[in-house]
Amino acid sequence: MATPSEKLAESLEALKKLQDSGTVAIRSRNLSRTHRERLMKNGFLQEVIKGWYIPSRPDETSGESTSWYASFWDFCASYLESRFGERWCLSPEQSLALHTGNMTVPGQLLVRTKKETNNVTNLPHETSLLDVRANLPRKGDTDMKDRLRLFSLPAALIAYAPASYRQNPTDLRTALAMIGDASELLERLLEGGHSTIAGRLAGAFRNIGRNGIADNIIETMKVAGYTIRENDPFETPSPIRFTKREPSPYVGRMSLMWQNMREVVLENFPEAPGIPEDKKAYAKKIEGLYTSDAYHSLSIEGYRVSLELIERVRGGKWNPDTHEEDRNHRDALAARGYWQAFQAVEDSIERILNGDNAGQIISRDHGPWYRELFAPSVAAGILRAGDLAGYRNSPVYIRRSKHVPPSKEAVRDLMPAFFDLLGDEPEASVRVVLGHFFFVYIHPYMDGNGRIGRFLMNTMMASGGYPWTIIPVEKRAEYMAALESASVDKDIRPFTVFLSGLLHSSPKNR
Repeated sequence: MATPSEKLAESLEALKKLQDSGTVAIRSRNLSRTHRERLMKNGFLQEVIKGWYIPSRPDETSGESTSWYASFWDFCASYLESRFGERWCLSPEQSLALHTGNMTVPGQLLVRTKKETNNVTNLPHETSLLDVRANLPRKGDTDMKDRLRLFSLPAALIAYAPASYRQNPTDLRTALAMIGDASELLERLLEGGHSTIAGRLAGAFRNIGRNGIADNIIETMKVAGYTIRENDPFETPSPIRFTKREPSPYVGRMSLMWQNMREVVLENFPEAPGIPEDKKAYAKKIEGLYTSDAYHSLSIEGYRVSLELIERVRGGKWNPDTHEEDRNHRDALAARGYWQAFQAVEDSIERILNGDNAGQIISRDHGPWYRELFAPSVAAGILRAGDLAGYRNSPVYIRRSKHVPPSKEAVRDLMPAFFDLLGDEPEASVRVVLGHFFFVYIHPYMDGNGRIGRFLMNTMMASGGYPWTIIPVEKRAEYMAALESASVDKDIRPFTVFLSGLLHSSPKNR
């Protein structure tokens, strides 16, 4: 007779076959009732709605949202396909968001269909689907993205609601910057007789600096006999002038967010005191903060470390055979890696204090920081040497966050652009806040992003003469909430105020 563990192994094997086939949204018919109940009892499966499930992790606490947010888009694609076949499409607004790299999980996903009318499907963690009876895009105006049916980018721009230009200006400007030529829009505008929309789009293109496209739209519509009244649907001028097509929507989005957010940072973060004259004394203060910094930064990431362990690991005096605390290799190796990376960060700061460009230094040195952070785990055989190769090659998700980091392909576009923004930024306060935020927003590595983000933040602190600043583990919830607000709501103020408060209130950082 099979033991409970053997029975669970059978159920896990059935689940693995589904996952290997690419199935994320699991229907009752995909697994036997015995397998479903066993997997749910052991935390490997969770019910989304009646008859539909997603894989989960048994180490997630009850009510945690990580598995749901990680599965959201795949689940919606499968569920909508099962209900409507091919007769559905996401709204123009949601389509445009996805075209421009905004994968944030929405509170309510609006779906157009020919079959239903204003039907709400409640989903976990205060999310839902709303399907409404509305016109679908014509043949040729639909794109598929990861099995999601979208309005094509030109069709979405034409169907976009005027009020959304004020509500989602970053999405709109990013989308407009992706258009290469007016011809992508003119056929649809002319065939539909969309003179009002043509005037609005012309004004929108002129807002971002694409005057050639704006003029082409107006002139062509006039030649066709339409009366055009150009109007700018945005409330403010664009913070960036896009004089040519932006090949990467991710880069365009980040550049717009940077320019919008920097003004908020300048208003809410203290002015930089300037690089200190006594550079050796500044460096010595940083060295003296190592133990406390390592304790808090590692604890924020869930490692169980003590100040005594950190000190022993720092000196290479840890031994899992003689010290009970050291028997947890994961924690001890993480502490050793942090020490090695901290020394590399100190070297970077020394060069910045001596006048090197901060953005260029980080561009060159963040890779060595990452390798030092995980080198002990590779030496111990816990990680493969290939894990030190560089940026991630698969999707990554942030626990409890609605923010979905960019794809692995987008990371390759974003990181050079990120370092350009950092290197060109004249204000140290902006480098501090946006440097940390955008690094973890991009999430370029499979692991270690938070630790490297805090290293980057403090390196940028040094570039302006601010003191090394420790984020206490006791403030982890506030810290993560502020980052979530910036990532999901594009509101950088809470994170700016949070860091500013630490800078003022923590005398041990001075």
